[in-house]
Amino acid sequence: MSATPAVTASLQSMPYQVTLSDDLGHTWLADEPTEFGGGNAGPSPDRLMLASLGSCTAITVQMVANRRQWSLTGIRVVLQLNPDGKPETGNDILRHIELTGDLSQEQREQLLKIANACPMHKLLSGEVRIHSDLR
Repeated sequence: MSATPAVTASLQSMPYQVTLSDDLGHTWLADEPTEFGGGNAGPSPDRLMLASLGSCTAITVQMVANRRQWSLTGIRVVLQLNPDGKPETGNDILRHIELTGDLSQEQREQLLKIANACPMHKLLSGEVRIHSDLR
């Protein structure tokens, strides 16, 4: 296993259905909804991106709460991409974080700061360079 995450995306005969696999042996699908010509066999790329942010948020918050031995019993993250329509520049992600458990207001505020520091939040809100080539 490499310390650098790697994913392979392969599209064969099914229109828009992409088989994804990673360097840890996981396999999953991405697809487009039927109204866009896909088979709806898996989440669309924008939903996969939101899922990455949501899962990273929940995992990061849970890890910190565990280390601090706080009584966090549940996390629910609801995300929307451009809920008010596509803005003129950039994109907007609306993220609602619901925390359950016996937490003080100070602990809740600290966990929100932690959520804003999760690796996917940093990746999506920072500068990203993509280097592409053909093989």
